[in-house]
Amino acid sequence: MPSAMHEVLADLFRHRPLLAADLLELVPDVPLPEFTDARLESGDFPDIDPTEYRADAVVALTSNGTTALAIVVEAQLRPDPGKPWNWPVYLTTLRARLRCAVVLLVVCPTNRTAAWCRTPIPLAPGCVLTPVVVGPAEVPIITDPISAAENPEMTVLSAITHRNDDARDKILSVVASTVVDVPNGDMYIDLVMAVLPKAARDMLETLMSTGTYEYKSEFARRYYDRGAAQGEVRGEARGEARGEAKVLLKFLRHRFTVPDSVAERVMTCMDLEQLDIWTDRALDAATLDEVFES
Repeated sequence: MPSAMHEVLADLFRHRPLLAADLLELVPDVPLPEFTDARLESGDFPDIDPTEYRADAVVALTSNGTTALAIVVEAQLRPDPGKPWNWPVYLTTLRARLRCAVVLLVVCPTNRTAAWCRTPIPLAPGCVLTPVVVGPAEVPIITDPISAAENPEMTVLSAITHRNDDARDKILSVVASTVVDVPNGDMYIDLVMAVLPKAARDMLETLMSTGTYEYKSEFARRYYDRGAAQGEVRGEARGEARGEAKVLLKFLRHRFTVPDSVAERVMTCMDLEQLDIWTDRALDAATLDEVFES
């Protein structure tokens, strides 16, 4: 089953295809064609045999009924060595299907994964695919109620990607005061609640003055309703944490000499927020101590 974070990110584009164009506008050197509409296209590529390929979302920007640009959207939570082999298939198949220009947009909730996804993918001599990547550094910090109401999906993405930032509380305040009142607002609140660290989730719940928050959307109930589902979520979270810890430990061992005590500390950590913090530090740290400093 896909993780809650992955489904949250993909659902934003399924409910607002225009969000793909909004994000491309944030990235330099990615010109958008003139268009009048954004619509979802099938993300399935069943004509590839024997393997079935499926993108998280496909958005077509159209002008007077003609597709001007097709965007393959991928929500990528961590480095995955299989994706550089799969992504070119998505683009070439979609290009042949729609007969238009295509672009790969990868949305990442952490800077570490965003940096990995920006690596150019060599296809043939003189032919390289460079994904367009949007991570926390590109997603705006939205604390203005007017901006939040105009683009609630971007506001939800802001709350998710900046969930460990100093600006988190201000973003959550505008989520609580504005997003709940827009169309699909209950669902968007659910999406944010689903992936926030516990402290941030408690704060958002307090801001909304709801006491014990009850998920309202079908998505959230699918992941969080009743005890059995909650047990699945806890198990999923532990599995996700173990995966993050393994990747972090492998990266640390590539850069430093890692004592057994540090390896044990990493592998026994089930706090995704803490693992994200350590991982972000590991990208630039000069010593192992800098990664784990308080």
